[in-house]
Amino acid sequence: MEDNILRIAIDGPSGAGKSTIAKIVAEKMGVDYIDTGAMYRAIGLKMLTEGVGQDDGSEDARKEVLDRTDIDFDGGIVTLDGKDVSGSIRTPEISKAASDYSRFPEVREKLVAIQREIGHRKSVVMDGRDIGTNVFTDAQYKFFLTATPEERARRRVKELIEKGQDVNYEDTLEDIKQRDYNDTHRKLNPLRKADDAVEIDTTDMTIEEVAGAILDVIAGRKKA
Repeated sequence: MEDNILRIAIDGPSGAGKSTIAKIVAEKMGVDYIDTGAMYRAIGLKMLTEGVGQDDGSEDARKEVLDRTDIDFDGGIVTLDGKDVSGSIRTPEISKAASDYSRFPEVREKLVAIQREIGHRKSVVMDGRDIGTNVFTDAQYKFFLTATPEERARRRVKELIEKGQDVNYEDTLEDIKQRDYNDTHRKLNPLRKADDAVEIDTTDMTIEEVAGAILDVIAGRKKA
């Protein structure tokens, strides 16, 4: 069965369009899409809700919370302990919390274990920060999407405004820059392009163009 399983890894910084593109590619390929960023956001939401700290002395508290945390995906809906949190995890505050808590080994170990189990059980498109470099180093196809911080902030503001949230461009841009720094400088599996990943700068590309470029690469390799 393992020989028939397809793993497609899409990495990149916050706001590069990974989730949107990954969903399209998964649909076109007829495989499941796993939003790993949503998993980390869900953890961030729970840690904040329960008031768990980020200091070294809070490690036991974080582990205790993780032991009783369940994250799942059902028809595109993200559930945290059985509750739909798809909307509440898409705020700048939760985005920052996801980055902050993801630096802890206990958080990443739990979620990576879940991700690997899913990806070795069925074909998936998975996006995140370290899918190709850590979660699925054996992925058949790896992509690294990027875009300027300004363009990523513009996209995020547009997305949140469409969801009825009151956001500020300058604050969003600063949040993205800070998250870029956190993600690329963390000690445990920092954000970086895998050596064998195809890099795509999406700054001046449409969603359809990016998805098409990825599908072309996969189709080309399949024919080779």
